Amino acid sequence: MKVIGLLGGMGPESTVNYYSHIIKLYRERTGKDEYPSIVINSVCMTRMLGMVSRGELDELVDFLAAGVEKLIAAGAEICAICSNTPHLVFEALEKRVSLPLVSIVDAAATEAQRREAKRVLLIGTSFTMKNDFYSKSFGARGISLFVPEPQEQEIIHNTIFPELEEGIVIPEKKAVLLNICRKIMTENKLDGVILGCTELPLMIKPGDFDREIYDTVEIHIDALLKEAMGGTQANEN
Repeated sequence: MKVIGLLGGMGPESTVNYYSHIIKLYRERTGKDEYPSIVINSVCMTRMLGMVSRGELDELVDFLAAGVEKLIAAGAEICAICSNTPHLVFEALEKRVSLPLVSIVDAAATEAQRREAKRVLLIGTSFTMKNDFYSKSFGARGISLFVPEPQEQEIIHNTIFPELEEGIVIPEKKAVLLNICRKIMTENKLDGVILGCTELPLMIKPGDFDREIYDTVEIHIDALLKEAMGGTQANEN
C-alpha cells in the first residue's frame, strides 16, 4: 500500500470529505482493522482561484508543484488534488512532479464510459464549466458533454461560493440548482450529471435526480485507492 498524498484546501470541506472517505473505503475493501497512511498538504484556495481567474496558468503550475513537493518530502508515494478546478493544468503539473498523480477528470470519464453514458451534463465552478479539460477527456471516450448557458453558469458558481465552500447548504440555492439541471437534462435527453466540483456532493444527494449522478469525489477516491493498493479492483458504484 502506497502512502497517499492529498493536495487539499481547495476547499477545506471537501478535503475533510476525502480524508474520511478514503479511510472508510480502505477499511471496507481490506476488511481489516487497519488505517491507510495519508499525508495532507492544505494549500490556500484563494491564491489558487486568483491565479485561475487572472489566467496565470504557469504560476498555478508552480504553486501546485510546490504543494506536491511538500507531500513528496513528507513521504507521499501517490497523489491526488482534492479539487476539480486546478485540473485545468493537470498535464503540465504531471510533467513537473516525480510521483504518480491520479486525475479526477480521467477517473470520472472512465467511470462514465463504464456506465455506458453517451450524453452528460457538467456542473462545477465557472472555471471548470468554461474550460475544455473535461470535454477533452470525455470526448476521447465518445461521450458528449453539455454545460449550462453563461447565465446559468453564474448561478451555479454563486451556489458554490461562498456558502457551499464552507460546507453550508442553502436550501433555496439547492432548489434553483436542481431545477436548472433538470431542465437541461430533460431538454437535451442527457444520461446524467457530473458533479464537477468537490463541494457539490455536500449538496446534491442520491435521489435528487432521476438520472445518473457522477460524484467525482467518490469516483476519484475509488481510482486513487485502486492505484495506491497496486491495482486492487475498486468496489462497484
